Amino acid sequence: MHKTKTVFIIMMMFGTLITMCSNSWMSMWMGLEMNLLSFIPLMKKKSKKNAEAMMIYFMVQSISSTILMFSIIMKSIYPTPNMTFSIMMMLSLLTKMGAAPFHMWVPKVMKMSEWDINIILMTWQKLGPMIMISNIQMSDNLLSIMIMMSIVVGAMGGLNQTSLKKIMAFSSINHLGWMLSMIKIQNNWMMYLMIYSIMVMSTCTMFHKYNMLYLTQINMMNLSYSEKISYSSSMLSLGGLPPFIGFLPKWISIQTLIMNESYIIMLFMMMFSIITLFYYMRTMSMIIMNHSTINKWIYVKSSTKIMNMTLIINFSLPLVFMLNML
Repeated sequence: MHKTKTVFIIMMMFGTLITMCSNSWMSMWMGLEMNLLSFIPLMKKKSKKNAEAMMIYFMVQSISSTILMFSIIMKSIYPTPNMTFSIMMMLSLLTKMGAAPFHMWVPKVMKMSEWDINIILMTWQKLGPMIMISNIQMSDNLLSIMIMMSIVVGAMGGLNQTSLKKIMAFSSINHLGWMLSMIKIQNNWMMYLMIYSIMVMSTCTMFHKYNMLYLTQINMMNLSYSEKISYSSSMLSLGGLPPFIGFLPKWISIQTLIMNESYIIMLFMMMFSIITLFYYMRTMSMIIMNHSTINKWIYVKSSTKIMNMTLIINFSLPLVFMLNML
């Protein structure tokens, strides 16, 4: 079973690489389909919830792939400049990634899936559709609407959630809006996705390590000081608070929006970023206030390597500034 899983992971990555290296829409679509058919078996577990998550994900992806293929064919038949098929392509790709208002499947699938699958779903599975969207000539007004809707849904949807998987799902939708804004301006979203992937992997690895699923579980766990600091820094980094590494991509996107004189979108995104920071802090408020029974925060446990790696990642922003100054 382990060898089979390795083969599917390689095929999934190979499908995305086909999409990245292709110079035609049809071959890009083939890469997305190879990625999809390789990712579905990875979701398979022994529980009924995983089977339901597989079906929901497969149905959404297959419908959006059908719309994408139809728009590609129609665009090749009618080569004259027509925004209709480009809009159809963009909407189908946004559905694949789970951008608002096509986001309803994301919290359901992520809640019924394991943490390792959710990491792939929030990071690697965005790469292929983002590459295709960056190559589409689209209407700036439509993309601006999609950006603002993703920002609003990602911020407001996570406020009343107690499931950590759903909180991370709405966080992913919010961060997707920031990445789409970088497509709109300078098309340099790759660094944002890379830093976001590192933050998600460090945070979700911690959740998977301690089998955290709900906020109440975090409050009841007696974590050491090092674990509390690592968890808190991960949450604040996802919220984009300086001096954590999560502030760097948001700072770059704000800077590019200012240079492009997109002040309304920038202010809109910054206001709702405060709301996302609120529900990130809600997940860590109780463990900060609860007293730990362990006296020293440098406490040797089996999870020390994970904690130290998380701290290094989240506090690496000053190092980045120092390197830029040299």
